Amino acid sequence: MNLKIPANFPFRPEKAPFFYGWFIIFIGAVGLLMSAPGQTIGVSTFTDSLIESLGISRNQLSLAYLFGTIISSFFLTRVGRMFDKHGARPIAILAAFLLAFGVAYLSVVDHISNALIAPDNSQRILVIFPLILVGFLIIRFSGQGMLTLASKTMMMKWFDKRRGFAMGFASVFASFFFSFAPAIFEHLIQNFGWRMAWRMIAFVLAFIFPIVVLIFFRNDPSESGLKPDGNYKEKAKNKYSKDFSAKRDYTLQEARKTFAFWIFALFLALQGLQFTGLTFHIVSVFEEAGKTRAQAVGIFPYIALVAVLITFFCSWLSDYIRLKYLLYLNGVGGFFVVYGIVFLHGEVLPYYALILGQAIVTSIYNVIGAVVWVRFYGKKELGAIVGQVMMLTVFGSALGPYLFSLSLSQLGSYSPIVYLCGFAYFVLTICTFWANNPQEKEKLLKDS
Repeated sequence: MNLKIPANFPFRPEKAPFFYGWFIIFIGAVGLLMSAPGQTIGVSTFTDSLIESLGISRNQLSLAYLFGTIISSFFLTRVGRMFDKHGARPIAILAAFLLAFGVAYLSVVDHISNALIAPDNSQRILVIFPLILVGFLIIRFSGQGMLTLASKTMMMKWFDKRRGFAMGFASVFASFFFSFAPAIFEHLIQNFGWRMAWRMIAFVLAFIFPIVVLIFFRNDPSESGLKPDGNYKEKAKNKYSKDFSAKRDYTLQEARKTFAFWIFALFLALQGLQFTGLTFHIVSVFEEAGKTRAQAVGIFPYIALVAVLITFFCSWLSDYIRLKYLLYLNGVGGFFVVYGIVFLHGEVLPYYALILGQAIVTSIYNVIGAVVWVRFYGKKELGAIVGQVMMLTVFGSALGPYLFSLSLSQLGSYSPIVYLCGFAYFVLTICTFWANNPQEKEKLLKDS
């Protein structure tokens, strides 16, 4: 059964007074923003409330988050294939409903556990653990998985020559408002309580956002009688101009056989691991360094402000350079993050190093994730390829919170896991030297 919604319902994008792809960039960024409740940056502000209300340890909650996220990752390649078949709108609408159900469920998960087993029962964890795991599975699959995949992949299709520049706007918009998500959710929690905060979010996801998707999302410009980039024409080529258009479309199986696929995908997975580990335990990380909860939550807007400038620059630059050069910069950012976390208890320099490093890593993550796959492998199985990459990224993000928690509980500090992330950044940065665009080989074969 094909669930694809007619491209010209409820209006024809080609009738817009401007190239509709620019609006797709905006509305796709809104889609990314709406996934926040299913992202670690959104869950992190509810972590301590869940621990207290459920009466479980940080390790137990992190382990449930780990398993819920890992299980969700195994379905994302399938979701990518569904995207290729049905388009962006059905996938995004389904994701919104699932995410709304998931956060609403988590708002009463402790009541459900109390109804099933007495609060003083020594076997209580055997009931709580699967209940909270199911909640995490739903929000991670629908938020970080389905909704993110649908929004990003849709935006990629609307641009070719200016893809990096266009996706830069989406990345900046989403990253900037993502950074304020903890503060916004914290405000809702402090004023309405953590349960009502989640229910208010669920209402928006279930009754408002699906209407936005139905009206404004569009899967592909060709379905609406438009072309990627609209009527944009390149200026006369100069010595910096390069042709990065795909010479042929790769299947998922063919993409997996290229070295670049794994280096870029593993970089994204590592960043997911490091960022979710830090974000999930951000309050605890800062407390270990002698800092306050307000300082912990307040670091994200600063990261966003720096990331805005870096993202704009790197997005523009990605249209002119080989993408592996951005991974070298990413390695530098990873080093700053490691230094900032390990020495956070010291003077102000580590604090600012953490801000700068996380801004670099976040910016490169957004740029690479938005540009590389369609440039390297074309559009034919883009959804499946992005789904495979997101499976690895989500898998990495699943490990982060638990490994950070385990490092603190078993080794007495977050430093060991942070050093391990630093070593992984170093190895992948070295391997980046050989991570060339497979389309370059196609061009050589065509020219020969």
